[in-house]
Amino acid sequence: MQLLAVGLNHTTAPVSLREQLAFAPDQLGQAVVAARSWFERIDHRGSDEAAILSTCNRTELYAASTVPDPLDAGAHFLADFHKLNYAELRPHLYMLPQHDAVRHTFRVASGLDSMVLGETQILGQIKDAIRTADEAGGLGTYLHQLFQRSFSVAKEVRSTTEIGAHSVSMAAAAVRLSQRIFDKIAEQNVLFIGAGEMIELCATHFAAQNPKSITIANRTLERGELLAHRYGGRAIRLADLQDKLHQYDIVISCTASSLPLIGLGMVERAIKARRHKPMFMVDLAVPRDIEPEVARLNDAFLYTVDDLGKVVQTGLENRQAAVAQAEAIIETRVQSFMHWIDDRAVVPVIQSLQENGEALRLLELERARKMLARGEDIDTVLEALSKGLTAKFMHGPQQALRHAHGDERAQLAEILPQMFRGRR
Repeated sequence: MQLLAVGLNHTTAPVSLREQLAFAPDQLGQAVVAARSWFERIDHRGSDEAAILSTCNRTELYAASTVPDPLDAGAHFLADFHKLNYAELRPHLYMLPQHDAVRHTFRVASGLDSMVLGETQILGQIKDAIRTADEAGGLGTYLHQLFQRSFSVAKEVRSTTEIGAHSVSMAAAAVRLSQRIFDKIAEQNVLFIGAGEMIELCATHFAAQNPKSITIANRTLERGELLAHRYGGRAIRLADLQDKLHQYDIVISCTASSLPLIGLGMVERAIKARRHKPMFMVDLAVPRDIEPEVARLNDAFLYTVDDLGKVVQTGLENRQAAVAQAEAIIETRVQSFMHWIDDRAVVPVIQSLQENGEALRLLELERARKMLARGEDIDTVLEALSKGLTAKFMHGPQQALRHAHGDERAQLAEILPQMFRGRR
């Protein structure tokens, strides 16, 4: 069984490609089942495991499989599921086997592979992904152990280093960028589209600037009202965007929609109604909520999740010491996990030895019972039992030694006496 991680992230692929490979939340369970079937069609043993992590910054397939080339199989699955050209996708993918896959998993969970170094949101996203994979029947011994250990590693990294102490969040970066357009956020009307965790974070940061008004647009009005109430704002339906977009100076969007919610025409009409007063827009969604063509408009300032990523890189030098500490912790935990995998590899051998030993024991025990039934002396029976067991257990090693040659015989000659050395 080989562990692997195949995927792409913000460092290997632009948002335009990431959105094509993204899985919608309601797709994940189905995709996990499809991934297992993909591997099982190749080796027919049905023992493969799979989990999928899909966020705005990454899409990754984690698997444990016995197929001959699991990395290639995993990469082709991602392309096939999304109907993408494999040759065009391949240069953007990382394909990590066993040891590297374990290290990558631990780094992702600890926030070391995030656009915002040390951010904590990724851990919750991984837990959600693993819960979905488990419910879909994708987790087995290997992936379950891998992710449970990744959670422990992430906790250790966050509690013993200052990896997140100097990080600049995406929400804080959005505030910074908006201040380049508007001197005073307190004089602006802010619209948040969506009601998920990222929108909550952004709303918290913008609310601290005391904007003129806060509005939440959400598909479910009740959920939008709950979030709006926390910030003294109001809620509207997504269907109302068409008529009300022009009222807002700052627009932050992050939904799970598979298609853009705000098109070029809608923004053009809003800009005209605003008499060309600037509109600052941030699209944190993958796939994108706002058509990229909006960025061409003179009075619309559109930023994507990748644009914000460049802002959050500031202060990186302050985090290097914490990164070194975190990497050292992760490397130690990787070695520990690899030892566990090595131990798993010999479990079938141990089970086979135990089964063979039990079969030999039962044969000699049955022979001893027959001798007792014939009335033979107990000491004679015990002597025969002990000799019979010894002869049967030693037969295999002796035969192996007799038939071995050269280096193999030398190795057996060194190992076998240690294996059969009696305790005193």
